Amino acid sequence: MRADGRAPDELRECTIERGVNRHAEGSALIKLGNTHVLCTATVTDRLPKWLAGSDQGWITAEYALLPRATADRTPRESSGNVSGRTYEIQRMIGRALRAACDLRALAPWAVIMDCDVLQADGGTRTAAITGAYVALAEAMAWLLGRNMIRSWPLTCQVAAVSAGLVLGEVLVDLTYQEDSTAAVDMNLVMAHTGRVIEIQAAAEGNPFTFENLNAMLAAATKRLKDLYAIQQKALEGLVTRPG
Repeated sequence: MRADGRAPDELRECTIERGVNRHAEGSALIKLGNTHVLCTATVTDRLPKWLAGSDQGWITAEYALLPRATADRTPRESSGNVSGRTYEIQRMIGRALRAACDLRALAPWAVIMDCDVLQADGGTRTAAITGAYVALAEAMAWLLGRNMIRSWPLTCQVAAVSAGLVLGEVLVDLTYQEDSTAAVDMNLVMAHTGRVIEIQAAAEGNPFTFENLNAMLAAATKRLKDLYAIQQKALEGLVTRPG
């Protein structure tokens, strides 16, 4: 039994609330246990310079751990002085969301996703991806409802979950305490179609086996189905056809 009473393959309680920021074109607050992430989507016509004049849109992401998201205060990172961890996570979020979108259908618009961790207890990057998809979908509906795009650009749902090997047992959706003692830490990003978008897996000490990897993948894949359902519930009533 885990410290919070969950079964090894059980998610923490998860909720996603859409439309939490009245100013943003899309927004969602995801609460995954004690990990809470606010995701906001901003629509802009400012594409990256290397996409100027092209026939596709773009999706990028920024990630921030707010100062008291953790037990001790974390100094704020300025936009020009981002840590390697932050840079890695925001690139991961961007890759995940672009994999779920027909960027040509999004043209000529760009969407900037801001994922701000309000409270952290493990799994912040996976929660950010799962919540950001909902905020992104709301932004797409905003564009579609104003006839700023001609068709629904999202091609699949995308969600993410962590898994790990702790004291020889496969656990899903690790808390910070579990993650800090895991022999293997893995993050799985997947489309609802069953296609893999990204796998991050690393041993913290001794190498692990393919059997370990397959067991973590199998357990994580089952729980992703729960996250897709939670996303769908948050997106009920969203208009996905031109206005």
